[in-house]
Amino acid sequence: MSNFNGLGLHLGNLSRLSSAQTRSISAENPDGARAGGARATEGLDAARELGQGWKVRPCIDLDGESVVTLADIEGPGAIQHMWITVTSAAWRRLVLRCYWDGEESPSIEVPLGDFFCHGWGSFAQVNSLPVAVNPTGGFNSYWEMPFRQHARVTIENLDPEPVRGFFYQITYALTEVEEDRAYLHAQWRRNDPLPHGEVHTLLDGVRGQGHYVGTYLAWEVHHDGWWGEGELKFYLDGDQEFPTICGTGTEDYFGGAWAFEHPKGAYAEFSTPYLGMPQILLPDGFMRTQQRFGLYRWHVQDPIRFTSDLKVTVQALGFKSPLNGKGRFRPLEDDIASTAFWYQTEPHAPFPTLPERDLLEP
Repeated sequence: MSNFNGLGLHLGNLSRLSSAQTRSISAENPDGARAGGARATEGLDAARELGQGWKVRPCIDLDGESVVTLADIEGPGAIQHMWITVTSAAWRRLVLRCYWDGEESPSIEVPLGDFFCHGWGSFAQVNSLPVAVNPTGGFNSYWEMPFRQHARVTIENLDPEPVRGFFYQITYALTEVEEDRAYLHAQWRRNDPLPHGEVHTLLDGVRGQGHYVGTYLAWEVHHDGWWGEGELKFYLDGDQEFPTICGTGTEDYFGGAWAFEHPKGAYAEFSTPYLGMPQILLPDGFMRTQQRFGLYRWHVQDPIRFTSDLKVTVQALGFKSPLNGKGRFRPLEDDIASTAFWYQTEPHAPFPTLPERDLLEP
């Protein structure tokens, strides 16, 4: 039998045999047990005439101000796919958390919508490799999430009102995990507004060895004019005042150019395997205040590796149109919510305390 553990899949190794065991957790099989699916006898009223084995319990309800464990898995293994859908009104009121190998502090703690590139509570098609979002709010994650002893996935409803109809499916492999596979982490931060002259920090205080693999920004502009001149900076392995990696501008980092303008006088949405700006909300027109954008960049082919520590920042920097032929950059006071994705060794440093419900809301 092959010694291939079934992880790190791509078209080049998809035909290889493996002794890995595939399991899947959903409302129809809450613990992923072998032959444990479709056993429910009570659930949706619409199934009252069908009986066991039909679509009886495809979803769950989340009580107000409650935490529900979606998955509790004994390892070793790796989560390979997560699919979730729920009403868009709950995307910033629900918090997704993942805990690896019995840790008390989660390695992933992100509002549900932001984890899937949806920070604004309205739908946008996302066609990327690690994250795909399909009509109308079908959230899919293909981030590989290895664990060695145990994995626990929870969802918290911060709202006092219940959430009806939470659908989910978490598919994973039970298999050996090589020593050099790190653990997925994801952290959410927000400045609303960003103080004048300061930078938004996506990550700080990360300790250990690992590699940064992705950025999602939900960005609301509080000024007229162009807003995307700010640089992304990565401070690696002891960098202090100056970073090792410094980009040339926000639209450059997300793979675009010249203000994402196409055709003239309009922003262009785009969604590609590794980069995208799939969401543009313009209540007041082109380059006017209160514009909202959703942008992602996945460092799948270009992970940013660190050996001891990592800090990531972005500037909010606009361009003031010239009156006398001389334009200038100016710091902005925008609303920036970021989700940073990275792999690292454990233990990880504590995350900042997640804000209360009202401070999460778009």
